[in-house]
Amino acid sequence: MFQRHKPSQKTEPSHKTEIGSANAKDDACKRVGSFEATANERLDVFPAFFKTKGRTVVIVGGGEEAASKIRLLGETSAALRVIAETVEPSTRTVMEASGAEWVAEPFAFEHIADAALVFTAQETEEADALVVEAARMVGVPVNAVDRPHLCDFITPSFVNRAPVVVAISTNGTAPVLARRLKATIERLLHPRLGKLARFADAFRPAVARVLSNGRDRRLFWERFFDGPPAKAALEGNMEAACEASRTFLTEPKREAKGSVALVGAGPGSEDLLTLRAHRLLQNADVVLHDALVPAEVVRLARRDASIVSVGKRKGCHSKSQEEINRLMVDTAAEGLKVVRLKAGDPMVFGRAGEEIAALRNANIAYEIVPGVTAALAGAAEAEIPLTLRGTASSAVFTTGHDLKGDHLPDWAGLALQGATVSVYMGRTVAKTVASRLVDAGLSDATPVAVLENVGRSDARRLVGTLRDLEAQTPDSNSTAAALIMIGEAVASANLSRCELLSSAKAEQPTTNLSQTQLGEVA
Repeated sequence: MFQRHKPSQKTEPSHKTEIGSANAKDDACKRVGSFEATANERLDVFPAFFKTKGRTVVIVGGGEEAASKIRLLGETSAALRVIAETVEPSTRTVMEASGAEWVAEPFAFEHIADAALVFTAQETEEADALVVEAARMVGVPVNAVDRPHLCDFITPSFVNRAPVVVAISTNGTAPVLARRLKATIERLLHPRLGKLARFADAFRPAVARVLSNGRDRRLFWERFFDGPPAKAALEGNMEAACEASRTFLTEPKREAKGSVALVGAGPGSEDLLTLRAHRLLQNADVVLHDALVPAEVVRLARRDASIVSVGKRKGCHSKSQEEINRLMVDTAAEGLKVVRLKAGDPMVFGRAGEEIAALRNANIAYEIVPGVTAALAGAAEAEIPLTLRGTASSAVFTTGHDLKGDHLPDWAGLALQGATVSVYMGRTVAKTVASRLVDAGLSDATPVAVLENVGRSDARRLVGTLRDLEAQTPDSNSTAAALIMIGEAVASANLSRCELLSSAKAEQPTTNLSQTQLGEVA
């Protein structure tokens, strides 16, 4: 019999639900706190690799989960055997691609008698439990997909650069984290790393014959992987790699030659650094960095590298360019690997030409690694198309420090013709740039953007017109790097992410514009 609730009881459920939700959160927090208090760094699993070459791996099941395992195991040299009375069409496709044998029968003991490993991925736990019991009876390690309590081992995510393999596991606690780690490692490891490993293996007997001393062999391999042999192999030039290896082998005690890499650090965000730049930082003995390079990027260098700040902020150089050139040359001449880390791109207002000339004159090996320059990063952040069909067909990168005398520089003429002009190091010359362009005939209603600290968490994006820019008073106390963009294409910016230049105050937090303000700017 249903009993009618009394009126006094009607107001409870939603409140209880909220309390229940809060209690659940509190319980979760208590569990985390308890874990932090008691957890240690001992592993609940031991990482190991099974040898599969010339051996059979059995997969029981014909559904999507089985297909995933077949696809994964297809990257090994094992012979795959699939036990299933029927299989899904997608599973059949994966089986054919991996060359798997299909046994269209119910599972039986004899199917796993010669197996190195067994995977079971069936619809019910009972069916998987039978396979697990059978595998254990014959002493074969078994994995029941998505049933960790039945598993003898777990299958990690892995990065395949055969014969190099990196396995990642969170012991089932955080699968999404494992996938993220895998993606990070995929980006870090060179695609030809496996070829380099096989090339090194081919040289091992010769190295063992020529170098009997263990220390000499270690020094050889350090030079091998840090020097021209590895570089050539990773580039796919095996002939050059062989020649460099033979040279190293016949002259094992020759002094190592240093080198310099001119590396673009990008606008400031570490995830905009190129993979090559990251690898060079990891291998550097010495890092010479500009003041504008954030600490987060500098910290990507290997832990035991010497880190030297060489200044290079506008109006404040801790070292002169001549001192920097000499420091690069002298450090590399000691046989060390030097990274000259520059904000943005080294070839765009980075004085790279002078540093290259110094390295050439000293016969120091060098390479150049591009970075994302501030104008490109700033355009992406503010969603400003530097070129826009029917509006701007060219883009100009310049500084405003040549606006002297009676004649306008060439870039000013391009601005008058409709180009989008990006003025680097523009904070102290903003007012002069605006005044000279207006005097030359550019409309004072031309759209303008001032982008500060591009690529960083404290970035600001201010929009307005040349008239607004001309009215600005330079803030001599500000240390923010500023880029000025001028041209009709600037009007296409995502103004909802910007401030009004006419009302912005120094170091004011970024606020979104209202629709009325958007109309005023446009």
